[in-house]
Amino acid sequence: MTVTVSYLVMYAPEQLRSTPFDDPRFEIRPVSPPRWQFNQSMYRRIGGDWCWQEKRDWPEDRWRAYVEAPGLHSFEASWSGEPAGYFELREDAHGGIEIAYFGLLAGFIGKGLGGAMLSRALQHAWALGAERVWVHTCTLDHPSALANYQARGMRIYRTATETVSGND
Repeated sequence: MTVTVSYLVMYAPEQLRSTPFDDPRFEIRPVSPPRWQFNQSMYRRIGGDWCWQEKRDWPEDRWRAYVEAPGLHSFEASWSGEPAGYFELREDAHGGIEIAYFGLLAGFIGKGLGGAMLSRALQHAWALGAERVWVHTCTLDHPSALANYQARGMRIYRTATETVSGND
């Protein structure tokens, strides 16, 4: 299968075109202290619909090391106290922050939460002191993913075509 990967970046917080969502039922909070079980569960539950494969079979010790590593910041989105989605921000070695994972659970897609959640993810990344914020998405992700990143002010800086098997 052939996929197109788009790499996007934002260089200043002023570039953010935020989407407010003022419903008090929607909350985003840091996962603190880190809980590897949370990240694993959200990765599997969200990623199962979008071909997230890389970490699917990781053992507990690898998940724990990943989630507890310095520079990884996990956030939970909830709706009326029920988990709705999550994102991970990861500091890179060059002063940037990568949006490593970002997604909503299936029951919360199409309710206007994606733009608001991405706005908050970008705000959190800038608050961490990022010199730039970047992400990559591909044609296996939700059909609106690329448009959401661009609508928030992120710009494509590179695209690549890759061939992947069903097991990647």
